[in-house]
Amino acid sequence: MATLAEETRNRFPKITEAGLDDLRKRIGVAITDTVEPWNYEASRDAIRHYAHGIGDDNPLWCDPAYAEKSRYGSIVALPSFLFSTSRIVSGYCGGLAGVHAMWAGADWTWHKPVLRDDVIRTQAHLKDLVEHQTRFAGRAFQQIYHVDFFNQHGDLVAECDSYVFRTDRDEARERGTKYTEARGRVEPFTQDQLAQFADMYAKEEVRGAATRYWDDVNVGEALPRMIKGPMTVTGFICYAQGWGGLYIRANKIAWNMFAKHPGLGIPNRFNVPDCPERVHWDEAFALEVGAPGAYDYGPERCSWLTHHITNWAGDDGFLRKSKCQVRRHNPDGDVIFIDGSVIRKFEENGRKLVEIQQRGETHRGELSVIGSAIVELPAKS
Repeated sequence: MATLAEETRNRFPKITEAGLDDLRKRIGVAITDTVEPWNYEASRDAIRHYAHGIGDDNPLWCDPAYAEKSRYGSIVALPSFLFSTSRIVSGYCGGLAGVHAMWAGADWTWHKPVLRDDVIRTQAHLKDLVEHQTRFAGRAFQQIYHVDFFNQHGDLVAECDSYVFRTDRDEARERGTKYTEARGRVEPFTQDQLAQFADMYAKEEVRGAATRYWDDVNVGEALPRMIKGPMTVTGFICYAQGWGGLYIRANKIAWNMFAKHPGLGIPNRFNVPDCPERVHWDEAFALEVGAPGAYDYGPERCSWLTHHITNWAGDDGFLRKSKCQVRRHNPDGDVIFIDGSVIRKFEENGRKLVEIQQRGETHRGELSVIGSAIVELPAKS
């Protein structure tokens, strides 16, 4: 019989061989039974809410009068908006009931723009399951999904491989070497620091209608630095409002969800099943699963990288590809600086393309995220 100490230490369900075998059987099988997306349609409000959720005020997404004068003739959905049209690409994953899932990266390709009032449908399947040994939680499994996105005309507008890491919550809490010194850390900013951050926001450049030509871009050219933060729980919730979250449900709909997925609900202090997503606003629960505190969403950080690119590319540029790898949690109180540089200019299938390398670090110099992008730009000729 387990002791009280052991029961306390082993509070959460474990990764089991039976669970892994079941997951492997799902590889390549089309997913037909999943929760509905936050957005089916790229409405004016849905696009604006998502853009504002990542702090993006580009008028191409948000201002109909401005967008009418662009080459699109209407509001366009920002590239990362598609996170809100698929729970699976955003981290909703099957199997291993009660085992923590951390969204950790995505590899996007966009084929066509998503215009105002486009209706999006998706097709998805589990692509692979890869075992890793991690400092954070020991044995972990990278669960990779592929999602295709189609508009109302049947056109493939985008595709994405995204992945979560399935980790043992108890192991992460006990091991926790990655965040030992960061857990629950509170470091107030000085007024000088806050003034510096405010100045960076004030000077943030949205390229907009000033066309950036492929001819004028040089390898080695640096993109303007972008700031995100300081992180707050309010900011995390703001993102969830635009993106929709994975498991945020209320009353009867919440109970129906927990009844269908018994391992999903984690008892709160009232012994009421509550969603695991509360790690993003409940610091005590975040600490229980080994995180340093309430932290940002993975798709949110991926969206910051694409925001960095679209600001630079302007209205006439088109983001073709983006890769994002999340390297650590960003708890409230963190600030992220995103830098990028042009590493290649090339032509492919008649397109003028630029490859950009990106890196995001905290204000303490900790690596937060790495990424890359391929952007199509117009040529003067």
